[in-house]
Amino acid sequence: MNHKDPAELLAAVEHLRDSADTVRLPLVLEGAEEARAARQQLVQQLDDYVLPRLRSLDAPLLAVVGGSTGAGKSTLVNSLVGEQVSRTGVIRPTTRASVLVHTEEDTRWFTGKRVLPGLARVSGDAEGGAADDPGSVRLVTNDSLPSGLALLDAPDIDSVVKANRSLSRQLLAAADLWLFVTTAARYADAVPWDLLREASERGTSVAVVLNRVPPEALDQVRLHLASMLREQGLGKAPIFTVLEVDLNQGMIPVKHVERLRSWLQSLAGDARVRSVVIRRTLAGTLGTLDGRALVVAEAAQQQAAAHAALAKVPRTAYKDALSGVSQGVQDGSLLRGEVLARWQELVGTGEFLRTVEAGIGRLRDRVAAYFTGKQVTSEPLGDAIQTGVAALVTSHGQVAASTATRTWKQLPGGAELVREHPELGKASPELSEKVERLIRDWQGEVLELVRDEAGSRRATARYLAFGVNGLAVLLMIVVFSMSAGLTGGEVAIAGGSALLAQRLLEAVFGDQAVRSMATKARKALLVHVEQLYDDERARFERVLEEVAVPEQAAEELREAAADVEGAR
Repeated sequence: MNHKDPAELLAAVEHLRDSADTVRLPLVLEGAEEARAARQQLVQQLDDYVLPRLRSLDAPLLAVVGGSTGAGKSTLVNSLVGEQVSRTGVIRPTTRASVLVHTEEDTRWFTGKRVLPGLARVSGDAEGGAADDPGSVRLVTNDSLPSGLALLDAPDIDSVVKANRSLSRQLLAAADLWLFVTTAARYADAVPWDLLREASERGTSVAVVLNRVPPEALDQVRLHLASMLREQGLGKAPIFTVLEVDLNQGMIPVKHVERLRSWLQSLAGDARVRSVVIRRTLAGTLGTLDGRALVVAEAAQQQAAAHAALAKVPRTAYKDALSGVSQGVQDGSLLRGEVLARWQELVGTGEFLRTVEAGIGRLRDRVAAYFTGKQVTSEPLGDAIQTGVAALVTSHGQVAASTATRTWKQLPGGAELVREHPELGKASPELSEKVERLIRDWQGEVLELVRDEAGSRRATARYLAFGVNGLAVLLMIVVFSMSAGLTGGEVAIAGGSALLAQRLLEAVFGDQAVRSMATKARKALLVHVEQLYDDERARFERVLEEVAVPEQAAEELREAAADVEGAR
């Protein structure tokens, strides 16, 4: 493994690690769970093995002893170092916290966070909870091991405890050398061979210990195992056999593990050989980073696309709702029903309208007499307008919420969000209250428009005939003056009523001022509605913030992986 520039390679791998760590895959998409696991494994192996090894090529060789439940891993470790350093027993799972055995001389390499930084360190004599915690590694010194070699007894790869299985895979990914322990009865099991296949693909150095072999089956089992290893590209992996024998004080008699012990000592004692094993595994692992990173990057890109599609939905739904309100404000539909009835109560549609058409200038005295003599108030009409506008705004707000959630259910990643947040299917509980407040505020602004425009006209008979409230109501009628949404007899009645309102206002303010006030009032109403709908849409946006996906994460990860490839 000859790198162009070791410092450049280290910097590239550090960048890759940071880029992979920023990837978030929170949406429930097809393949997302597998991608999350791949991302976690990539970051863990970079933290646990690749970066520590690149920074310290001369650190001791770490041999992880792994295998299936009951394969005798802990017994083998104890036998190799000549003392009970790892718990054994018939109750499964036996190994809980991982046990790392090293010489006193090599202590400095393992007490800190150089390797396996996510695991807490506990002392060799720890008992109880600390010794049973899968999130810790128990450090044990033993000087029967040669300097330059450490053994790590890992939990079972097929443990019934999920945390143990995950830890075992993590530890194996951190190994310079995988010492795989199996038995004559279980060497063909599927789970270990899946891991052996991964080890072969990643170029990990592997040695196999065939434990508890009946003497009469030794040749047959060994030949079959060697054949299986060749099929998986591990034909050069050394095989060490340990016969099925009685234990001596819980340990395998020395002569049966002597060949394996001598081999391990030779690795530790020969710096060149040790370096070959370390660099082979490191090079193999580095060679897999690009492909693994691209898998995660592809998943990140899918997440970003799904997130963008989901974010677009509420924006579109509430934009359409605002357009619906805008159309409803202008198409005359608000002059239906109750509003129309209250308008007719106020001014009628017969002789009064004809008189207005004959000449608005002669109406000054009659208008005053009409409103004062009949004691008619504009409040019922104002209330009817308020009710109509509230119904329009609330209805479109409800439809927007329903449309957005229905569309989310049909998009990748959206159905799970709707299940987690069923409240999104309806407008917020406080929408009605907000709408009422919005309309009151708007009506107040319309009153101000009338006051501001009146100026010196406030003392005129025409102004006094209606008062500021009456003129404001007339202005609201003009705001809703178009009759495109009406049919049949409503057109003549509502259209004529709106024309009357406009004529009356023009008699007070002039036609240009009326058009200007109506435009301002309509825009002000839509601004308020837009702000209201923005608040409603924010409920969806807050949900999406919980599953935020960095937009550039996929591209940054691809670039980082390419940089590692270029520096190898």
